[in-house]
Amino acid sequence: MFLDSMHQVLAYEPLFRGTINSTSVYPRVVVQRVLELKAAAVVFAHQHPSGISEPSSADRMLTQQLQAALALIDVRVLDHIIVGQGAPFSFAESGLL
Repeated sequence: MFLDSMHQVLAYEPLFRGTINSTSVYPRVVVQRVLELKAAAVVFAHQHPSGISEPSSADRMLTQQLQAALALIDVRVLDHIIVGQGAPFSFAESGLL
């Protein structure tokens, strides 16, 4: 989800599709779309088909990479939400952002 400086939604777009157990995410594609939309902040979300909402080590590393790439252009990552069975996992609520 791409947000303006008042955290109003500019766009909600799926950027990548995955398989049953992985997805390739390219930070430069995210940065490009942020710049096109002139977004000031983003919220990421993805699903774990396994049903387990806890982030994998790959999820943690990707979130750090995206946060670092976007920080270079002064765009904030407000949250990264993982949806599985039961309650979703929020990186922000868990103190990981």
